[in-house]
Amino acid sequence: MSLTPAQTKAQQKVLASNATHIMLEGGSRSGKTYLLVRAVVMRAIKAKNSRHCILRFRFSHVKASIIQDTFPKVMATCFPDVPYDLNKTDWMALLPNGSEIWFGGLDDKARVEKILGREFVTIYLNEISQIPFESRNMAVTRLAQKVDQEIDGVKRPMPVRMYYDLNPTGKGHWGYKMFHQRLDPETKGKLDSPEDYAYFQMNPEDNLLNLSDTYIKTLKGLGARQQKRFLRGEWSDENPNSLFNETDIDKWRVTGSEIPDLVRVLVAVDPSGAGDVDNADNDAIGIVVGGLGTDGRAYILEDLTVKAGPATWGKVATSAFDRHEADAIIGESNFGGEMVRFTIQTARPRTNYKAVSASRGKVVRAEPISALYESGKVSHVGYFPEMEEELTAFSTQGYLGQGSPNRADALVWLLTELFPALTKAPKPPPKPSQGRVLDHNKGLGWMG
Repeated sequence: MSLTPAQTKAQQKVLASNATHIMLEGGSRSGKTYLLVRAVVMRAIKAKNSRHCILRFRFSHVKASIIQDTFPKVMATCFPDVPYDLNKTDWMALLPNGSEIWFGGLDDKARVEKILGREFVTIYLNEISQIPFESRNMAVTRLAQKVDQEIDGVKRPMPVRMYYDLNPTGKGHWGYKMFHQRLDPETKGKLDSPEDYAYFQMNPEDNLLNLSDTYIKTLKGLGARQQKRFLRGEWSDENPNSLFNETDIDKWRVTGSEIPDLVRVLVAVDPSGAGDVDNADNDAIGIVVGGLGTDGRAYILEDLTVKAGPATWGKVATSAFDRHEADAIIGESNFGGEMVRFTIQTARPRTNYKAVSASRGKVVRAEPISALYESGKVSHVGYFPEMEEELTAFSTQGYLGQGSPNRADALVWLLTELFPALTKAPKPPPKPSQGRVLDHNKGLGWMG
């Protein structure tokens, strides 16, 4: 299989360079992962008895995207005459020349220790938007194997290489600091050897031959922030006062089907004044489904936000209630009083419903929720571009996005209900009694 022009250029410009650290950045499905897996295999073939590893933040992700997808495609299209044995106990591919390619997830401590107890000549960190900098630093200490490669019948030492890729996120990410600013993310000082860091941008429009006819159209239908990331592959400026950031959302995202059993599932509704006939100028009705797992973490399952009147959104919410076997539907009572309850009970009589009330502003309610994201208590099951765009527009100075954040508001209601002890408003300090004084001789007593 021939490479695309962009892949060929990346191969010539950065992969064939003398840089030790090489990052491919750009939009979704632009061919980055394919090219880097191919580079890893090429190095494994050139150097007998060499060791290489491909790591993601979660093992389930590397298993689904690399072991079961990209790696076998690369072997079949680029190296059809090279057999390999896949050890499904150690998750290691053994090549005929004795070289090993290990696969792992940085979220599994025991497995990480097993993998990183070895030395490697190549380490590939896949989708580093999810990988903490300290995990990267742990991996780089194992980039130390000394092996020879054979080129044109001549043996030469194979230089160590560390590969990285990602869909660009906010400029506060360590990948931007290292490869674009040439700064150490921890010390903020200049890198000792900036020439060792090279990057190349690749976007989906560079990979049209390998994409469906509708994929680019789908990306162009995303919000502005998501288009910038997944279509154009550009880094985003970060608001230092932002309550939510893409790095935290990405880090804990679940893209496979495996999530723990859910002990409680809710459908949250954030209402607006939309009617069934004329609702073009009204806000959408935020409808979000999520649950609390047996691991104590929340999983966001669906964003069903819709611009429609009660007859429609009531059916959307109650259908989600049945589909997910939810425990309750919750809805804000401030807007329209009992309107939400009436709509839900009309669409599905005897549905378990709970009204929630806003005693504080949007930003104040969102602050403890942002702490849940930062501490890894919330996972998005898949991608929710519109909702995530609303979340990243929340700042300590208010909501900076366009329109009303109905999706994010529904999400905040949902997580507030799932984590009541962590998100409840602090009690105000008690007011001093009018009849009590401090007597330095008798202590605290009543007057008279």
